[in-house]
This record gives sequence, structure tokens and C-alpha cells, in this order.
Amino acid sequence: MAAQMAVNSGASLWGPLKELWETVDGAVLRRQPESVHLLDLQLKKHKPHFLSLYKNPPKSAEQREKVRKASTEGIAIQGQQGSRLLPEQLLSEAFILSDLFDIGELAALELLLAGEQQQPHFPGLTRGLVAVLLYWDGKLCVANSLRTLIQSRHGKTFTLDLSGELVALTTRFTDELMIQGLTKRILTLVSEINVTREFERLQKERGLGNEKHRKEVSDLIKESRQALADSLFSWTCQSPLSKDDTLALIGHLETVTAQADGSLDSVSLALVMALLYCLDVSFVEQGTEDREDLIQTLPLLTEKQYVAAIHSRLMDGQPWKLSGLQAVCRLAWALSLRVLSQLPQGCALVEFTEADEAVADQALLGDVFLFMKEGILGCESFAQEEFYIRRLHSLITDFLALMPMKVKQLRNRADEDARLVHMSLQMDSELPSSLRKDLDHLMVLIGEFYSKDSFGLELGLEFWCHTESLQHTSLHGSYLGMALQRPPHKQVVLSKFVRQMGDLLPSTLYVSYLRMLKGLANGPQCAHYSFSLLKTNGATHSDNIQGVSGSPVSWEHFFHSLMLYHENLRRDFPNPDASQYRHPSLRGITQRELEGLTSFLQLLTTIITWSENARLALCEHPQWTPVVVMLGLLQCSVPPVLKAELLRCLAAFGKSPEVAASLWQSLEYTQILQTVRAPGQRQAAGIEVELNEIESSSEEYPLTRGFCHLISTLVESSLPVNLGAGLRVPGFQPYLDFLRDSVFLPFPTRAYRHPAEKWEVADGVLEVFHKLLREYEPQPSDFVQEVVELQGEQVTAHKPPGHSIMFHLLNDSPMLALCLSLLEEGVRQLDTYAPFPGKKHLESAVLRCLCLLDLALQKEVVFMDLLRESQASMLVSPLEQLLQGVSPQTRRADHIVNIARYLYHSSSNPEAAFQSAKILRRIANYPNIQTRLVGDFTHDQSVSEKLMAGFVECLDSEEAEEGTENGDDSDSQNKVARIRHETQIHMLNLLITSLDLKTPNLALYLLGYEVKKPVSSTNLQDPGVLGCPRSCLHAILSLLQRGTEKRSGPVLTQQAPHLAELCYQVIYQLCACPDTSGPTMRYLRTSQDFLFSHLQHLPFILPSNQIAALSQMSWLMKTAAIELRVTSLNRQRSHTQRLVSLLLDDQPHTQHTADGESGMEEETRSVSGFLHFDTVSKVRRKLLSVLDAIDFSQDMPELLQLDFFERTQIEQVISNCEHINEQGHTVCNVKLLHRVLVAEVNALQGMAAIGQRPLLMEEVNSILQQVVERNRVRQSLSAKRHALRSWRSLVETLLTACPADLIPADDRQLIIRDLLLDLHEKVLSEEAAGELMPIVAGAVFTLTAHLSQSVLSEQQQGAGLEASSGFASIANSALHLILRKLLDFILSTGGGYQRLRAHLYGSLLYYLQIAQKPEEPDTLQTAGKAMWERLTAPEDGFSKLQRENLAIIESYGKALMEVVCRDACDGHEISRMLALAVLDRILSIDRQNQWLVYVCNSGYLRSLVESLRQDDAALQSLLAPQPPLLKPLYIYESKMALLTRVAKTGQGAVELLRCGLVAQLIECQVFDMVPDSDAHRVMRDPSGFIPSPMDRYRQILLPTLRLFQVILTSTTMNHQQGAAQVLQWLIVHADTIQSLLRCQELSMGALQELSLLTGIISKTALPGALETGGEVNSAVLMEFQGHINRFQRLCLTLLGRLAGSERERLLKQAEVAAPGDSAERREEMEVAMQQVCANIMEYCQTLLLQSSAQAQFSICLFSPSGSEPAGRDGGRTDLSSTLPSMAYSRVPSLGLVLYLLKNSTADFFRFHQSHRQSLGKLQTLDQLPPDELKELCQGLVLGPGGVEKISSVQRSLLAKRRLVQLINNRAKLLSLCSYVIETCLFVLWRHLEYYLLHCTPTDPKDALMPGASLYRSRLTDDSFGGLQASGGRGISLSRVSRQDLDLLKSDMAAGFGEALQRKLLEVEGLYSQVRSRYTFIQALVRRIRGLLRQPKS
Repeated sequence: MAAQMAVNSGASLWGPLKELWETVDGAVLRRQPESVHLLDLQLKKHKPHFLSLYKNPPKSAEQREKVRKASTEGIAIQGQQGSRLLPEQLLSEAFILSDLFDIGELAALELLLAGEQQQPHFPGLTRGLVAVLLYWDGKLCVANSLRTLIQSRHGKTFTLDLSGELVALTTRFTDELMIQGLTKRILTLVSEINVTREFERLQKERGLGNEKHRKEVSDLIKESRQALADSLFSWTCQSPLSKDDTLALIGHLETVTAQADGSLDSVSLALVMALLYCLDVSFVEQGTEDREDLIQTLPLLTEKQYVAAIHSRLMDGQPWKLSGLQAVCRLAWALSLRVLSQLPQGCALVEFTEADEAVADQALLGDVFLFMKEGILGCESFAQEEFYIRRLHSLITDFLALMPMKVKQLRNRADEDARLVHMSLQMDSELPSSLRKDLDHLMVLIGEFYSKDSFGLELGLEFWCHTESLQHTSLHGSYLGMALQRPPHKQVVLSKFVRQMGDLLPSTLYVSYLRMLKGLANGPQCAHYSFSLLKTNGATHSDNIQGVSGSPVSWEHFFHSLMLYHENLRRDFPNPDASQYRHPSLRGITQRELEGLTSFLQLLTTIITWSENARLALCEHPQWTPVVVMLGLLQCSVPPVLKAELLRCLAAFGKSPEVAASLWQSLEYTQILQTVRAPGQRQAAGIEVELNEIESSSEEYPLTRGFCHLISTLVESSLPVNLGAGLRVPGFQPYLDFLRDSVFLPFPTRAYRHPAEKWEVADGVLEVFHKLLREYEPQPSDFVQEVVELQGEQVTAHKPPGHSIMFHLLNDSPMLALCLSLLEEGVRQLDTYAPFPGKKHLESAVLRCLCLLDLALQKEVVFMDLLRESQASMLVSPLEQLLQGVSPQTRRADHIVNIARYLYHSSSNPEAAFQSAKILRRIANYPNIQTRLVGDFTHDQSVSEKLMAGFVECLDSEEAEEGTENGDDSDSQNKVARIRHETQIHMLNLLITSLDLKTPNLALYLLGYEVKKPVSSTNLQDPGVLGCPRSCLHAILSLLQRGTEKRSGPVLTQQAPHLAELCYQVIYQLCACPDTSGPTMRYLRTSQDFLFSHLQHLPFILPSNQIAALSQMSWLMKTAAIELRVTSLNRQRSHTQRLVSLLLDDQPHTQHTADGESGMEEETRSVSGFLHFDTVSKVRRKLLSVLDAIDFSQDMPELLQLDFFERTQIEQVISNCEHINEQGHTVCNVKLLHRVLVAEVNALQGMAAIGQRPLLMEEVNSILQQVVERNRVRQSLSAKRHALRSWRSLVETLLTACPADLIPADDRQLIIRDLLLDLHEKVLSEEAAGELMPIVAGAVFTLTAHLSQSVLSEQQQGAGLEASSGFASIANSALHLILRKLLDFILSTGGGYQRLRAHLYGSLLYYLQIAQKPEEPDTLQTAGKAMWERLTAPEDGFSKLQRENLAIIESYGKALMEVVCRDACDGHEISRMLALAVLDRILSIDRQNQWLVYVCNSGYLRSLVESLRQDDAALQSLLAPQPPLLKPLYIYESKMALLTRVAKTGQGAVELLRCGLVAQLIECQVFDMVPDSDAHRVMRDPSGFIPSPMDRYRQILLPTLRLFQVILTSTTMNHQQGAAQVLQWLIVHADTIQSLLRCQELSMGALQELSLLTGIISKTALPGALETGGEVNSAVLMEFQGHINRFQRLCLTLLGRLAGSERERLLKQAEVAAPGDSAERREEMEVAMQQVCANIMEYCQTLLLQSSAQAQFSICLFSPSGSEPAGRDGGRTDLSSTLPSMAYSRVPSLGLVLYLLKNSTADFFRFHQSHRQSLGKLQTLDQLPPDELKELCQGLVLGPGGVEKISSVQRSLLAKRRLVQLINNRAKLLSLCSYVIETCLFVLWRHLEYYLLHCTPTDPKDALMPGASLYRSRLTDDSFGGLQASGGRGISLSRVSRQDLDLLKSDMAAGFGEALQRKLLEVEGLYSQVRSRYTFIQALVRRIRGLLRQPKS
């Protein structure tokens, strides 16, 4: 029992029933697939609800007890564990509810709990009030389900075209219900349920809330009654009721009463119609295929008792409460009997069928036709149900057709009565009392009935026979030559009835007959027949002359009478000043004449409204001239009612543009509205007087309304510009002024007899304003003051009427104020939810006001712009600012709030809500207004809640449906659904616009964010939690979430694609905006699991709307990318992991299935798992299937084929009409284009043009279709671009931002492989659109980069270098495939798309990087291996892949070379750089030099070389303090890198020299522009991105120097030629180079410069270099010689600085300058300094060797002094350090060389030690302590704390990289040191040999000794030319005394001691053995030792 007593929180009286209704609705009305099965389940479950319809669960003591204890013991709730304690308050409410509705206590409690849950959907209501709504909503759901199930049955009246299975199910189910007594239950309920009674009960228990709640409750009660009655009606339409049920129904109808106005209410009407269908046998005549089956089931034909029972019941004398209703039932019965009597089955029923006449008589006595008109037609719901109308039509027509004798009797009776009336009138006696007006009523009924045709059925056609229209073959001609079929008998009878009734018509029936004709003329064909009838009725013209009058019902008669009236009344048309308006003329129109005229005018109006032929035929009739006569009559004094009819008739004539134009002129001429005042006229005349004096006093305004209607119609047809020309200022202005100042502005203050008329007047005049403003397009000419000539004077012309309305709306004018107060009044009235007279017209007027405001906002931008340009003196304010004004009624600025409040009434007024949303959206574009609006909206709490509820209600609207653009609006329901949908679209656009503006804005308020506090502090909750109201965000999410739990995915994406797209966009914007991102993403992640549930349904496929599907996916993917990034940053691994695996897995997921969907898969899967065989195949990765959904092909519209227009001009016009729409697409404005083209066609003159017009218009049409197609293509392309971009950003986020370990390396590579191959597959197909290529290229670039990164990191971790398949998880074959695709892509882009190729080149570089060997540590052991070993070593993975790559690249041949080389030579900078880099890379792996040969032979190389000269100017501009752009520098660097790569092969270097490379560089002046290093220190770029001018200069110089160095190294054979050219460059730029060599500040950059410069000088600035220059004259030779000598001297000085004095200082300085990366800086400095020393020593060695092979003739470079420069001990100081001015003129001493030798030896051991240590660390990397690892990584990671953040794997990789760097650095230093040691030894030995063996010392006295002069000349000529000239500066070198030599020897001996020699030999043992020069050091040491030990000579 306890289990049964658990409470269902969904409320068993509401939740399950709602679900039932949704299932029924889905199955029957929406025809959802798979719904039959669900419906079957639901019906079985809910059968008791239907059987005991509306029975509530009974109360019980047990339940009461249980509920009472719920506050102390708690109560169990279904689906929740444990029991829940409920508050006392809730329980007492439950008892109240239980008593109120007499339901079980538990059920009441459930309702309250459900009410609490649903409360957010009903803002402002308590849970109790919501529970009341839910109770009745549950009831309504049952009733609606019942009705829908019954409607789905198969039967005799209609069919819903459902599947047989479904119909069988519902028929079976409803039959069971019927057998169980459904009819009686329904009739009981209809009697019992009564709104007033229910309200009284609710009122007593305070169960009614605000007005809206009251309205909703009463609507629910009324709708459920109606639904029950409709169920019965639907049943009888399809199948008959049993005898008892029919009698019960009759019994119920006996008690029915009418409403106050005599009409039935809609429930009673449904039951009456149910009975009429029960008695309906007319279908028997229709001969449908299942006629026989239907006859079998009809008890009227098969059961005699049935007929007997009904007959006796209807004929017993018991009067009903409504005798008219009894009469209707009797008439129906009489007609059924008449039909039965004519059927074979009727023979058995003779006793009853005989009585048909009698029954009919009874019916007529009950005034049957009068009741049908008043009781049935008077009911509002009658016209809304097609089958009511059809049944009544058959009733009327059957009476006329089946009972002709009765009709004849009626006519005779009427004739008789007419004579009696005539006599009594003659004799002035009383009218006889026995008059019956049956025929009168019948005619009026027919007229009324057919004049309303809400479904466009045109049933009245049955009254017209085709035979009369044989002369009008246009309508029903013979079809394919067949003769016209004879019309059915019934139709003949009916048409005869119409004609005969008109013959000899008695005057009493005249009006009724005309009314009947008016009804029968309603419809395009009917109108035509009526026109013909009236035409043929008239006597011919000849008869007329003889005075024979035709039938009084004819055009002839009617227009003749009108003319007579006019003639008659015009005679007493006095002068305007007479006061005839107050005294109507004596000879007036009698009341009866007035009625006759009115009826005929109404008939005329109906006919000409429908039939254009009739309109033109009558209008152009030469004798009748109806328009003139009517206008004439309007001037006469006739009653306003007649004038109103005349105006309406004229309005109908004005529907044809041809008539309208002349009608305007006639209107102006007759001065109906006085526009010209006669001189001396005292008072106004015309309609204005009528309005102010006659209509106002009688408080009725038919004339004014008629006039508004006329103007409204005419304005639509044509607006004459020159109306009234000659007499007044031409134009429409007087009419507008009248409408505005005399009709609109005073309308609220006038008195009205019928309150409804007030709003009719307002609506009529606003309609005119709306039309005028809608058609108005502001033109520049509107703002120019134009003048017209009028009777000799100049007067200002009028502006177009639209301009005047705009002017009034853009000023604080009475008109605007009145519109706004109307809006306020409207919303106030709607808030009462009560009906009031004129409600429909008030709503219409409000709607027009909203439209006016919307149009004004739409046009004001153009209007104000034109006004500004014209500089006219008009003053206007923007409407959005005027709307912020203060309202005079409320004294608050609440205009915009009032407009927004219409959204709250969207359920009753969808159109007003739509306009309101449109206006708000326009206003939302103005950021300054938004903040004020938020204040206005939140100012008053209750208003704020209402506004929020209004917005939410519009978004939640369930009826909204996305219609097609040109959807059929014929069905009003479709139209409303579309309007609701458009409203939602506008609201979402409003949110999207607002979110871009600064906070606080409307969107934040509507979406439920904080507007008073910082937005980021918002805490979003589910609605109802913590008092959080339901906001637009909740509405949007619930729209999107519908259906996500099912397999088919979110419903909205299918049903309303555009809406879904905007919803996703709003959510993306919220996630992307920094303020809202945090709260939004938290809420979506925790409360909604939004992204996962939507992403799992990707891709969305919508064949019908591909563009929207792509956009939906784009926004969703962009949001997902943000989510991945955020969760990765916040380390929310599980969230990230879940999304990553959803997007990337290729194993099928176990999808969570909804109820009834789990099935076989689950079981089979578990079985296969158990048996250990995997049957699950792989599935497509989600990311790839999304990519599949983007179709890369795009069908382009073909070119226009034009016959008349000029194509180029049309294209020009089209491009002029283009604008950028809200989504940012460029589209062509089709409406504007249409206007332009039509204006062009209209401008053509002449007959030929008129003949061609249809063809021209056809061509205009084809142009417009073409443009629409173009717009679609553009939108489609941009949607595809957007989708691809989003896809790309998602892929990039997945690969970059998500933690790397979420996707293992092998998976990562396979994923990238799949993505790359698929992307290429799609983009390389033939149809792929070029516009999508750039995005694909970008994606390819990132993917390749990640692939390369992944492979490299896998290798660094030492994974599979030995694996045979390839050296990574991805197979080589896959890599080759990727390379081929890449190259195909590059080639497929052809000549264009250069920027796109930049991406592809980048990808190619990344790809080629994969096969690049990583840097290996130089262990100094490799040299030990024999050459043979190296050659026979197996090929490693890298070189294998590289070789295969090259083979693939070469297979593409010249085509690829051509593309790459062309891009490298010209085009966009970035693609040039990348193309150069690709060339560089390919050249480096191209062993066969095929590419090199191509580049040289095709002239690209020469082109590149020659472009250097052109770069000169750009490079010079770079050295300005503030450079323009750094592009030229980067390009230059790329070129130089490529040229250096080319120069690395001998062939390439020779080719470069042949192309004149050096000559080009000699001409570049940029090298001479060395910036002043100090001056620019001030202007450093703070970010450090833009290098200083000096650094920029170095970036230009160093590549050139490197290139020279490579050329000099490569050109071994032609060394001389290269060296000579480079020397020439050195000499041309000698000044610069010398200043660089003298450089004071030896920074890192300066050292790099020097190391390269000295390297070049050491190879070129040699005496021998000049001989190769051919014949050069001696002067030039002298100059060259001087330069070379200067280079030598500067180099030696530099050696002095670097080897001695400045070395330590520089290294210290490096450490101080950048303490962070000091180690690296120091290493670099050391390398550079060693390099410079090595270069200079090499130079010295070369000079010594070149001068002579033997020491005695060799030149001397160092002076014979053995003193070392000052060491660290600060002992002896060398002069060079103390006297800087002399430093350059001194010759360095030999001691310097010795000092260098010592230092280098010491360095060597230091470096060797460090090298060994690092090698050791590298081998034991795993065991290193963490601190050391950190220290090693420090240099490679930027930023403080960077090392902490990276993972341990990364850390060890970085440490490894750093160690390899250190080892290789040391290896380089070691090789430099050893080289310096060797050269130093050689130079020492050479000099010592000379000084100690060959030099003759000189003393002053023997100055003329030959030896001295020899030495001097040797010094002078060869090395330091010109030193002698400087006389005695310093110590004269020419004096080498004996003493000097002795000192030298002793110093040297001391310096070159044992210890040094030992060390040197050790160096050789450690290093040089492995290298090539073995025992060289040993030999030299021995020789020097020998020289120094030589005895003194």
C-alpha cells in the first residue's frame, strides 16, 4: 500500500495527461514517425480517464491522514529516495484544493507540488493558483485528446489522410468508449460545467489571481466544454449515433437557451450541428466509392424504430425552450424524410415519409429562417467551422430544391401580403396582423449566409446556372471542344428560384431580394453571374424610349433612378453660404427609398469589388456614368448614411488604377472636401462641415469612416502629384491635413453613441497614414524648397504626404503624442483582459500605430542624412529619442516600456507583439539608449516582471512555426504561427545586437544577468531556484533542449532552422564575451550539460535548409572550442576528456537511449563482449562527419541572357543595389533593384515600348530571379566559410589547448592523418569552391604543424627510432600520401591564390621538418671511425624518409618547381618568404642538384640576385630611427638564406658569381649607412619586438658576410675570382669596414660582425689577391694596396684587444648586462671571441706563408718584444691599454702571441672538462636530481615560474635539448682553441726563427748597415706601409737592437716554459689525435724549444 501512496511530483491529474495530449497531437495532427506505437501505449494506460470522463479520484480518510502526517513523518515522492517533510502551509492548501475540486487529498497535494515546480512559467502567481490552472489544463488535455481521436476516425464527411493502422487503432478505441456511454457523459458534463459556478467556488477559496489568471482559467473551462461538444459533433460528422444517444441529444437541446442577443453559444451550436449531422442523408446522393458501406451503417435507413423514435420525439407537442431551435430540427427532419421517400429503402417508412409536408409546415410556423439567421449565423464560432457552413448550405439548398411547392406557397403568400400592405397604405389604415414574413426571412438568411465566406468556398455558385453564361465563354467555355455538360437538377432549380423571385417582385420584398443577391454575388464567379443577371434584366434601350420600364432589379433601372434623384436634388442645391445644412430640403428621400438605395449600393459594391470586368464595364458606360452621378449626389443634401454607402461604392470603383486616377480628379473638382476657398466665402463647405456639425451632433460618423475608406483605397491605387493644379498648390496635402487635424487629432475628444465607433474612426484614418508612410521613400528632392506658379504669384509647393507624416513623427507633435497615448490606452485596456465594444478596432489601431513607429524608425536614418545634406531649415529629432520623452498621462518616461508591454499580450495579439519586437530591435541599435532602457525596464518591480514574462512568453510560444518566405497566408493559423516565429527571430536579433554593446544592456537584463552589480558576479540558476525568475536564457535553452534526449536530436534545428541558428549564436556570444563567459559556461556545464548533449547530435543535416544547418553547427562548434579551452585552463580534466572523446573517438559510444528505444543493440553488445570477439566496427569520428556535412561544391548561377537590357549596365545597377546585411554578407537589395528596373521600363515612351512591355517585364523578372539566386549562393558560401572556420578553430583548440596527454601520441597522429586526408579529399575534388580553399589551407597548415610536432616529440622521447615501419606511429606510406596531397593542393591553386599557398608552403616546411635529423651531441669520438664504416652504415629512418620525400617531390617535375620559384620571385611578402624557405629546404636535401640546375637555368636565380639591388632603397629606409615596416628586412633575410644555401655547392657558388652577385652587392649603399649607436638608444621599442637601428643594420650586414664566407669556402677551384670580387666589395665599403673593425663597444652583435669580417678578410685581403685582377693601372693598385695594409693593421690591433686587454672585461660585462640568461650570453661571447682570434691568427699565418716559404724572407707581423699584455694580476701594462690614441699606430709584440697561446691552452682544458661533464649528464639523464633539471630548463622557458608549470616529461626533453646544446657548443670551442694553439705556435716559430737566426741588430752608429735597411723595407712595404712616414711616433720600429733581441729571447724562454710545453703536448694527445693534424704541435714545440735554447751568437 505504501508504494501506491507515493506522491507523483508531476501531478497525476496533469503531467501524464499533458503527455497523453502531446502523444495524440504528435500522432494525429503532426504525423510524427513511430508515433502509432507510443499512442497505443498511452491509450491503454489512460483508458480509465476516458471511460470515466472528468471523474476525479475520490477523497479518503486514509489519504487525509497520510497527508496530515507529511509535515512530521514526511511523505514518499516517486523517483526520489527517502521521504520528504512538507511544510504545514502546503498541506493546509492541499486540503483546501481537495475540497474545492472534490478530489483526493493526495491528488491535491500532487497538484500543488507540480504548481510549485511550474511556478517560474507563471510569474506573479502562487503555487495554489498555478495548481488551479494545472487542474483545468489536465481536463482540457483529456477533452482535446478525445476530440482529436474522434476526428481521426474514418467516416462520411471528412478524412485526415492518416495511415490505416492509426485509424484502425483510434476507431477501435473510440468505439469502445461510445459503447460505454460516452454521449450521455459528454451531455452531462456540458450541462454541469459552468464558468460562473466554477468562478464562484474559486472566488470563495481565493482560487483566482490577477486578471490574466482569471482569463486563463475561464478560457480553460470554456475550451474544455467546447472540446467535449466538438467531440460529439466530430463523431456525428463521421458516423451516426445510436437511437438512445440521439434521443439524449435531442433531450439536451430541448433545454438549451439563447444568449442575450438571441444567438446560441458555441457549445450549444456544436450540439445543434451534431444533431443536424445525425439527421443528414444528403451524402447518399454524392455517389462516393464507399457509399454502400455508409448506407449500411445509417440507422435512418436500416432501423425502423430509430426513425419512429426520432419522429415521435420531434413531433410531440412539447414546446422547447427555444422554439426556433425546435423549428430548425424539424426542418432538417422534414428534409431527411423527403430524401428517404425518394430512396428504395424509403418504401418501408411510408407512414413517416408521408408526414414530411406537415413537419415542414410546423418548422415554418416556428420562424425557422429567422432563427437560423439570428440564432445560428449570429454565433461567432459559426463562421470558423467549415462543416457547420456546409451543413447549413445543404439545409437551405435542400429546402429550395426538395420542396419547390413550399417555396411557391411562400411566394404566393408574400404577394398576397404585399397587396394587403399596399391597400392599407392607400387607405391609411393599420397593417394587418396576420402578415408572415417567411420568404422575407429566407431571402435575408440567404443574403447573410453567403455574404460571409471565411473559407473561400464560394458555395453560392450553386445558385447560378452555366446556361445563362453561354455568351461569356471566357469563364466556362467549352473544354477541348466538348459541349457544356448539363448542370445538375438541383442547380437548375436553385437558379430558377433566383430568377423567378426577381420577376414581378412586390415592393415589400425589394430590399430582401437585393440583400439575397448581394449574398449570392459574394465571390469572383458569383459576382460575374450577378452582373450578367442585372444586365439581362434591364429593358433594351429602345424599350426605354417607348416608356416600357424593365425589371426594377436591373442596372438600367437603378442608375436611371440615381440620375433622377440627382437631377431632382440638385435643383435645390443652394449657394454655399446658405444654411442648408441645418434645414434638409423638403423634397428628400423617404425612409423606404433610402433602404432600397442602400441595398442596391451595397449590391453594386459587392459586385464591383469582386469583378474587375463589371467595374470597368459600368464605369465606362456612356449613359449611366455612375461615378459622376454618385459624386453629384454626395454634394446634395442626403442623409449621411447614404453618403457613406456612396463613398464605399466609389472606393470599390477606385480599386482599379485606371478608374482611381480619374476619380481623384473628379473628387477634387466636386470639392467633396473643400480644398479651394472661393474669395469672400464666409465658411467652409463640404465634408468638413458635415463632420463638425452634423455627425458630431448626431454622435455617429458613417460619412467620415466612408471618406477614410475611400482615401485609403485611392491612395493604394495611385497618388496624383498634380491634383488641383491651377486652382491651388497641387498635391494631396489638403486631404492629409483634413485627415490629421479634423479626423485623427480630435477623435478621442468627440462623443460617440456607439463606443466601438470611436476606434473604428481611429483605425480608418491610421490605415491611410500607414499606407502613405509605407510607400514613402525619402528622396533628395523632398528637402528642396520648390516653388510653383499660381495665378501669377510664386507659392511654395507641397511635399509628398509621406514626408509630412515623417516630419510629424520626428517631432514632438500632437500626432506623435496621440499615437503614443493610443498605445498606452491600448495596453491598459488589454491588461484588463475584459471584452469591450470596439476591441477589434482598438487592436487594429494600436497595431497601425506600432507600424507607423516602426516605419519611421526604419526610414529616419535616410531621412535625417538627406536632411543634413540638403541644409534645409527643418528641425527634426530622432524618434528613438522622442520615445524617451515623458508621457503626459503617467508623468513618466514609459513610452518604450508601453511598447514592450505588448509582448506580454502576444498570445492574444501576436501581430502587435511582432511589431513591438521589431521596434525594440531597431531601438536596441543605439547604445546610449540601452542603458536608460535597462533603468526604465527595471524601475518598477511589477512592470519589470511583466516585461520579462512577456519576452519569455514570446520565446516560449509553442505555436510558432517557421514558414517559407512565400508561405501561403490564406490559412490564418499558419499566418499567426509565422508571425510568432518572426517575433522570436526579432527578439533573438535584439539580444544579439545588445550583447555587443557596453554593459548594462537590455540583453543582460533579459537573459537574467546582474545589471546593478558587475556582470561576472552573476550566479545563474534554474528557474525557481533561489527565487530566480524564468529568463530569456532559460527560454532559449528549453527551445534548444527539446528532443536532445531522443535519437533524432534537437527538434528546433529541424522545425525552425533559422531560429535555432540564432539561439546557438546567442549562447556563443554569451560564452565568448569575457564578462558573461564565466557564469554562462558554469551554468551550461553544471545545470544543463548543454554542449555534450548537443554535440553528440552533430552533424545536423537539413536537406531543405543547408545554410541554416551549417550556421547552427558553426556557432555550436565555436562554443565547444571555448569550452575546451576554458576547461583545459581550469584543469577540469573530466569535462575536457568527455568532449574530446566525443569529438575524436572512432569507437562507437554506448548511446544513452530514451524510453522505448533501448533494444537489441544493448543485448548483442554484452554477448559479444562476453564471448571476446569484437563485432563493433569503427565509426566515423564526429569531427570528420561534421566535415562531411559541409559540401565544398557550390553551384554558381549562370550568366544572364538578356535581349533588351545591356549586361554591363545591369551588372552596374546590381552592384549599386548591394549592401551589407546584419549577418555581414554582401547581398543585393532585391526590392530596390525591382523598383529601379520597373522605373526604367516605365520610362520608355512610344507605342513600340508598350508592345514590348510584357517581354520587358519578363526579362526584369528573370534578372530578379538571377539576383535572388546570387544572394543565395553568397549566403551559402559564407555559411560554408563560417562552418569551416568554426570547424577549424575547434580542431585547432583540440590539438593546441587541450592537455596533450588526453590524446595519446599514436592516436593524435592517426587523427591528424585522417583529418588531413579528408580535408584534401574534399578540397581537391573538381567541384570544390575556391572561396573555401584559404580556410582549408589554414587548417592544413595547423594540422601539419601539429603532426610534425607530434612526430618529433615522439622521437625525442626515444620511442620508435628503430621501428622498421617508419620512425613514428604514423606509417611512412601515410606520410607520403599527405605529401602528395599537399603538392597536389599547391599545384591545383594555379596562378591565383598566392596568399593561400603561403599556408601550404608553411605546411610543406613543417612536413619536411619531420625527416630532419635532430641535433646530436658531438662526443668528439666520431672522427675515430673509419670512412669505410661510415659509408657502409645502414640507412637510418630519417635519411630513408628524406630520400623518399625527395623522390615524390621530383616526380612532380618542372610544374612544381615553376610554381615555387615564381612565388619566390614576386608576389605577397609572406608567401615569398615561405616559398624561399621551401626552395632552401628542398635544395638542402636535393643531392642530385636537379632543383639547383632548374633554378640556375630558368633565370630565377639571376632574377633573385638582381632584385637585391632593388631592395637597397627599402633597406635604407629601415635604418631610419622609426622604420615604416620590417617586411623588406625579412624578405631580404630569406633571399640571403636561399642564396647562401645555393652557394654551399661549388656549382651554385660559381653560378652566383656568374650572375654578378657581388657586383650587385657592391652597388648597395645600405652597407655604408651605419647608424649611430647612441643616438637611438632613446627610441627603443618598449616591447622589444622592433630591433634597434644598430641591430637592424646588423641583420642586413651579417647575412651578406655569411654569404661571402660560404662563397669563399665553396669556390675552391676558382678561389681567386671569388676572392677578388669579395675584396673589391671590402674596398668599396672600406670606410664602413674599417670603422667596424675599430669598434669601441664590443657587444655581442659587434663580435659577430667581427668574427665574420675577419673571416672574410683573412681569405681575401692578401697581397696576392691583386694580381688576379688583370691589368689594373698602378695608381689604383697603390690604392688597393693601401686598403689591404690598413685591413691588416686593424686586424692585428683587434687581436691585441681581444687576446689581451679587453677579454675578461667583456665576459664580465656580458654577465652583468643580462643576468637571467648570462650562461648563454657568456658562451656566445666566448665562441665569437675565439672565432675572431682564430680568424686573425689564420690571417697572420696566411700572410706569412704567402710572403715567402722561408723564414728569412718572410715579413714580420709582430715586433720582437716578448712582454705579454697586462694579465689578471694587473702587473706590467701594455702600452696599448694605457694609451688608446697610440694603440692603433703600434705594432703588436710577439709576447701577445705567446699570451694568446697560454690563454687558449688554459681555455682548452676548461672547455674539455665541461664537455666531459655534460656528456656524462646526458648519458645519465634519468638519474639527475630535479634541481639540476630545473636549472637546465631555465634558459629555454620564458617568464618567471615557467619551469614550474611544465610537466616532467617536457622538463626532461628540455634538459636533454639544453645538454646537447652545451656539448656541441663546447665541441666548437675546443676545435677553435686547438686551431688557435696551432696557428699561434706556427707564427711564434716563424718570427723567432727570423729574429733569432736571420735578423741583424742595428745600433745607432752603424745605421747604414745593409741588414737594417733590409728589415725596414720588409716592414714598410709588405705589412705596415706608411708607418715610417709618421716619423718618431712611439718607439721607432726600425731600430732592433741586440739588446731587444736578447730580451726577446730571455722573455720567450721564460714564457715558453716546461709547463706550457707539457700542456701543449697534452692538448695534442687529447684532441688533435682524433682530428687530422697529428704531431703538428709536437714538431713546432720542438722547433721553438730548439730556437730558444740556441747559444747566443
